[in-house]
Amino acid sequence: MQTDPTQAQTVSKPSAILNLALLIPMLSAIVAITPLAIDMYLPAMSTLAASFHSDITTVQQSLSLYLAGYSLGMLSFGPLADRIGRRPLVIIGLTGFMLVSLALAFVTSIEAFLSLRFAQAFIGAAATVVVPGYIKEVYGENTAKGMSYVSLIMMLAPLLAPSLGSLILEFGEWHLIFFILAFYACILLSLVLWKLKMPSDSDKGSRSQKSFFGAYAVVFTKPGVKLHIASGVLTSFAFFCYLTASPFVYMEVFGLDKSLFAILFSTNVGALMLANVINSRIVGRYGSKRMLRVSTILAMLAGSALFTVNWFGLSLSFTVATLIPFMGFLGVMSVNADAIVLMKFKQETGTATAVIGTLRFGCGALAGPLLALFYTGTAVPFSALMLSAVVLVGVCQFYAPTGVQNQS
Repeated sequence: MQTDPTQAQTVSKPSAILNLALLIPMLSAIVAITPLAIDMYLPAMSTLAASFHSDITTVQQSLSLYLAGYSLGMLSFGPLADRIGRRPLVIIGLTGFMLVSLALAFVTSIEAFLSLRFAQAFIGAAATVVVPGYIKEVYGENTAKGMSYVSLIMMLAPLLAPSLGSLILEFGEWHLIFFILAFYACILLSLVLWKLKMPSDSDKGSRSQKSFFGAYAVVFTKPGVKLHIASGVLTSFAFFCYLTASPFVYMEVFGLDKSLFAILFSTNVGALMLANVINSRIVGRYGSKRMLRVSTILAMLAGSALFTVNWFGLSLSFTVATLIPFMGFLGVMSVNADAIVLMKFKQETGTATAVIGTLRFGCGALAGPLLALFYTGTAVPFSALMLSAVVLVGVCQFYAPTGVQNQS
């Protein structure tokens, strides 16, 4: 199979092949609605609190509600996408996200705001949960390559979203942020209606006939899946440890100002993006399982170095030098773990995506409490938890089967 997005043989119609150059950016943009909706309004939190005559801690609850709504949405729409097809779910999700975003721009109470943020996340999940299935349809055995492309583009969203939110606030009130999110969803919806026409959208024979719970039973009972799902979830836990602890580590432990923190944070995002570029270039040659295992070993070495330099209280430069490659290896681990799981399924990719996403958010939510539990005022707990996560991934990979990935 050709793996170049403009030459993929998975799509047989010439018009569809021509559209593949647009397909990957479009799918990435669909997935990006989640980080944009989460991060773009962060600079407006104090303004929102004042507007609703509430306190900022109440407004911050909208983040937890969004994550809860998104997780529930994935669980609900994953099996539904496998049963009725992906395209209707994308249309429903983007339409609902657009309408709820418009409604958010007009709310006048904190209660309505919190309720609609939950609804925004829930319905938006219908659009994003189908994206890995489309990637698998295009790239086949080289799904990890497609996942790398999507991850590469999608990473720009959380990197740029807070700055975009701040820029928007220079030109208007917080309402404008949600008008722009609605406009963004409207543009994507138009592109989907015009361009997103894949073979699976008209092939009813490729859809799952399992019931809602039956689809989840297939995913959880599939041989050789659990350890790879666990690998992806543990990798995400390491990511969430970094995201949760990095402001404290950089600004409190090492005494950096906000500008330097932003630069170092962006550098680590850049490492993730570079890792996805490298993975997209070589995964077709070596395969996802080998890439996952090699990157896990390298991550354990980088994680051990990160823990060591913080255990001995060495300077910031040592933490930066060990953390940058560590983050890159985590990026390679993440996309390949997901790709291996998706390749196990032919008809339940939506359900598998829902399982992966929900477990990742749930496990990631443990990062904050665990970091607080082991708080010492140093960077040791953060580095120890990240190292522990990749060591456990190594254990999972040691016991994971190495045979051919069969679909069902």
